[in-house]
Amino acid sequence: MPGPKLPPPKLRVARPTDDIDALLPFYRDGLGLEVLYRFDGHGGFDGVMLGHPDAPYHLEFTRTEAHPAGRAPTQDNLLVFYLPDQQAWRAAVDRMEQAGFAAVPAFNPYWDAAGRTFEDADGYRVVLQNAAWSI
Repeated sequence: MPGPKLPPPKLRVARPTDDIDALLPFYRDGLGLEVLYRFDGHGGFDGVMLGHPDAPYHLEFTRTEAHPAGRAPTQDNLLVFYLPDQQAWRAAVDRMEQAGFAAVPAFNPYWDAAGRTFEDADGYRVVLQNAAWSI
């Protein structure tokens, strides 16, 4: 017998970087995420959390001098934002371009059919997909 239905959890996507300040223009100015919290020297780590205050997710980037993070291991490391409304999607793509970020060809051509892929300073990629979440 199934138990009570629980509310969906909040999601934090966390990853290391060697240069938090190099990432901020991409995620803050390009994607339009807000800096929710920033910390320095917390157990040897510096970090920043970005997102929207009411969203069920946020992104965290951390750095430590003890362990270099390096670049993304592949061009297929993706965060995908589904934006089904054509105007909202176009506005998101325009905001990225106005912030100085040009779309790159997706490693998997599926994402180019209805989306645009952008690469951050560490080589990680974000897809703005003009489609509804269908699963």
